[in-house]
Amino acid sequence: MVVQLDLFRGAAPATALARELARFRRFGTSTRVGATVVGPLRVETFVNEFWTSRQRAAHSLHEVSYRACFKPQLPRFFIDRLSRPGEVVHDPYMGRGTTALEAALSGRVPAGGDINPLSRILLEPRLRPPREDEVRERLEALDLAREADGVPEDLGVFYHPETLREIGALRAWLLSREASGTMDPVDRWVRMVAVNRLTGHSPGFFSVYTLPPNQAVSVASQRRINERRRQTPPRRDVRELILAKTRSLLRSLGDEARGALSAVAGRARFYTGPAGSTPELEDGSVRLVVTSPPFLDVVDYAGDNWLRLWFSGLDAEAVGFSQHPRLEDWRAEVTAALAELRRVVAPGGHVAFEAGEVRGGRLRLEEEVLPCGAAAGLEPLLVLVNAQAFTKTAHCWGVDNRLKGTNTNRVVLFRRA
Repeated sequence: MVVQLDLFRGAAPATALARELARFRRFGTSTRVGATVVGPLRVETFVNEFWTSRQRAAHSLHEVSYRACFKPQLPRFFIDRLSRPGEVVHDPYMGRGTTALEAALSGRVPAGGDINPLSRILLEPRLRPPREDEVRERLEALDLAREADGVPEDLGVFYHPETLREIGALRAWLLSREASGTMDPVDRWVRMVAVNRLTGHSPGFFSVYTLPPNQAVSVASQRRINERRRQTPPRRDVRELILAKTRSLLRSLGDEARGALSAVAGRARFYTGPAGSTPELEDGSVRLVVTSPPFLDVVDYAGDNWLRLWFSGLDAEAVGFSQHPRLEDWRAEVTAALAELRRVVAPGGHVAFEAGEVRGGRLRLEEEVLPCGAAAGLEPLLVLVNAQAFTKTAHCWGVDNRLKGTNTNRVVLFRRA
């Protein structure tokens, strides 16, 4: 609350944010201040641990798996500082809906989209969460013992025959409810949870041991995993696992959070489509954007999601997932998205664009995003690098922890003039 009063009285929000970043010491380290220079563009760059998994426990409703999603603390950092309750916060690469859900929990109106139709399936039920007893009653009323059409036999590499029969029966029932227009919030919740229990590497999932739940391997790959581990799919109780995950998701949902979600759920604006074309949103209707584009050259979104899409009655080949092995294609995608964001963001509003780093840190994508935003007509303000762990080799542009993989969030902040 003190931070918000500082930002909205006196100095412009971005100016106040830069001052706060420069003196930030909440986790015991001083901010390293430098500059990122790309051609004629030069912006201040701030490196520190600005948020952390230890800062606060994220709300349990976020615990839905999705490949390459950022932590809820990232959007909350910008939501608290660059928006007010009741204003619209948008994410055009919504993924599992982290920004939208965090915005709703903080009293902002969420908007978002994704080319992947699973995004809405994963997010919307969590804005209207049912009670556990409602979910239990719905599941107990279902006949999951009947055989359903449209269940490939080769899915038996993932599931015990009786488990697969229950999955097929649940899928058929949900698809019939959707087709008849009778699907309600409890049905949508059950579908969302089931989608997240399809495969994983613990007994909390419907499947035998496989890759983490945000990636579904192919049938052939799972067969090899089974042979290597000498495993066969165990019997899983679909109803009980859905209820167990429901309890976990709802465990920190009190009356206050339910009230916050209820207050904004009816005003939320979601769509399925590319980030570069969002006719669902009016000009200047958004106060803040917090987003991250598809990764460059490293994530096979169609391959990861094929089983979830099948369960939801969707065709992975028809989705048109964005995957850009060439940097120039990625730049074109980002520029188109930022140009559309300039249209929907109100004058004085902001875009926090998390870019990351790839290829072992040799390519820092904030240096690519800056000219894309400038070309789209946005004003580059600063670069924030959130580093979860510092070492003696850390420096302002690399932040190397001697481990393979990315351990920083690299956010370019733009303003709509």
